[in-house]
Amino acid sequence: MRKEIKVKGWQRILTMIIPYLLIVGIFQLIGGAISGVDFNNLNFQKSSEQTLIISFFSLLGTSLVVWIFMKYIDKENFIELGFHTKNRLNEFYLGFLIGAVIMISGFVLLQFLDEINFQKTLFNFEELIYSMLLFLAVSITEEVLFRGYILRNLMLSFNKYFALILSSSLFSLMHGFNPNIDLFGLVSIFIAGIFLGITYIHTKNLWFPIALHFSWNFFQTVLGFNVSGKDIYSVVEFSMKEKTLLNGGNFGFEGSIFSIIAMIITIAIISIYYQRKKLSTTSVKPQ
Repeated sequence: MRKEIKVKGWQRILTMIIPYLLIVGIFQLIGGAISGVDFNNLNFQKSSEQTLIISFFSLLGTSLVVWIFMKYIDKENFIELGFHTKNRLNEFYLGFLIGAVIMISGFVLLQFLDEINFQKTLFNFEELIYSMLLFLAVSITEEVLFRGYILRNLMLSFNKYFALILSSSLFSLMHGFNPNIDLFGLVSIFIAGIFLGITYIHTKNLWFPIALHFSWNFFQTVLGFNVSGKDIYSVVEFSMKEKTLLNGGNFGFEGSIFSIIAMIITIAIISIYYQRKKLSTTSVKPQ
């Protein structure tokens, strides 16, 4: 009888790279073509609708690649990435709340410190919906890939904390071509990878990081900040006297020292919570 060769988690990730880039790239081209993007014009500025359509096709392509690998390589159902809902939806609400609280608090703090100065509001319901759907698509895409598949498989090969560091490094590198990126921004995105993945290494569930990722990006842009260096529609408009590490400059609030402090504090709180939960579980002896 032929012995089946077991593929390790890190090997699955390496195997996925080329198919992922190829298939998702094709899906993005299809989305661009459908939405009317002029690929011959290097200076072409995509509309909010076009950006949303391309992001949606990126989500489709990512889901397809991950589904294929889950079914034929991992030999598991797609839902095992972390989409079980039983007793899990509270994690979604909590993730959304944490992202909103950090962003709103950061905005108020920077206003108080005179790092940003409120100018006006520009409410456009259509643009707001596009923005909401865009960040929902982005959060699902990136969490399925980086936490659901990459982190999950790295945890099969390495210690869960080392796996979290590796996946966060890849997450940071993926943003390396973002506009307005610098070394501080890359470090911030790396910490954001740990911030988004810290619950997953304990729960293996995606609802918390998806909600946190969505809330973080959505409230960041609504309040007038760039998101990972990208300028997207904002309800609030503000000015900066000077672009500093306190206000995040052109990279957005996540390029701010306050963002990193907030993420580190949240990571510490979550870690302590799960450590205590583990201790309380192990200390309960069966009768």
